[in-house]
Amino acid sequence: MPAPSYEEKYAYVEKRIDALKTNKTGDERQTEGEVFDRKTLMTIYGFMKKGLIDRVHYPVSTGKEGNVFFATDPDGDPLALKIYRTSTSTFKKVATYIEGDPRFRGITGNRWKFIYAWASKEFSNLDRYYDAELPVPEPVAVNQNCLLMEYVGDETGPCPQLKDTELDDPTDTYDEVVSFIIDGWRDAHLVHGDLSEYNILMEEGEPVFIDVGQAMTADSFNAKDLLDRDIKNINRFFKNRGAEIIDPETIKEECFAPEDDDDEDEEYEDDDEYDEEEDE
Repeated sequence: MPAPSYEEKYAYVEKRIDALKTNKTGDERQTEGEVFDRKTLMTIYGFMKKGLIDRVHYPVSTGKEGNVFFATDPDGDPLALKIYRTSTSTFKKVATYIEGDPRFRGITGNRWKFIYAWASKEFSNLDRYYDAELPVPEPVAVNQNCLLMEYVGDETGPCPQLKDTELDDPTDTYDEVVSFIIDGWRDAHLVHGDLSEYNILMEEGEPVFIDVGQAMTADSFNAKDLLDRDIKNINRFFKNRGAEIIDPETIKEECFAPEDDDDEDEEYEDDDEYDEEEDE
């Protein structure tokens, strides 16, 4: 039996992606054309044929790097589908983080390869954090410029951002965020690098950390600078919310304290090296 044509594949996904089914204005069609280009549609088709997702419903967030959509698997359970934009402006922004990450040394080629590496990098970072039992969405799958992960929210929408949440105990929430910074450095050997009230969701009063694509390994050349920035951002926000703030040097001392077991670095040495051949 011959393989289905692009037109047949498109007809299959068209029925399962709400954004492609309804009438749109010119601006909406242009935006969706930038997100659902031919390559991206075929990647989503692959997810569908593998039984990972059944439908893509509606956007839950729109960012400069990509859009996140509410999707469901064949059982109707919710998932988040993140589609990274492949524009030149996105490429220029992510290239710095890819080139500076020891795990992605030697990545060369066109902007598509950098975007694919960026998606793979976020999946790898989520996997590290999740394996360290830190509160991030569970990663499910990644291919090319599409990342599938746990959906943080309910049928009414995603959980609110920290910036929009009234905190019963700001100091308690602050301590949890600081614990994420310290444990992320010590246990996942990562620094988030862009931590703020915008990329922390509050799920039933507990923080969940998102947008970890730019996170760098603790041995990166600029890891300590990124750590300083994360601490500064978090202390600024929570100070304004009335929390009892910890001195940045104390937080860093906790991050840099000697490990009880020297094997952790070896554990991550080869676990998430990027393989360009997987995305060709």
